[in-house]
Amino acid sequence: MTISLNNLAVGDTGKITGFDAAGKAYRKRLLAMGLTRGTEFKITRFAPLGDPIEIKLRGFSLTLRKEEAAFVLAELVK
Repeated sequence: MTISLNNLAVGDTGKITGFDAAGKAYRKRLLAMGLTRGTEFKITRFAPLGDPIEIKLRGFSLTLRKEEAAFVLAELVK
């Protein structure tokens, strides 16, 4: 089941499956940050008000705004 990255909870591990078509403007920038199809990540924390979201992938931490995270499609990894 594919869901948006911003709908995951802290501690969830996922794998990127693609990008929402509505986020065409963000796609290039997200790819440049290492968010490519098949990359595994873990949600490490949310800011107190829920924005931004911090994820750990490829050995580094990346912070995304909720708006950007909404365009990243992922599936849960168990």
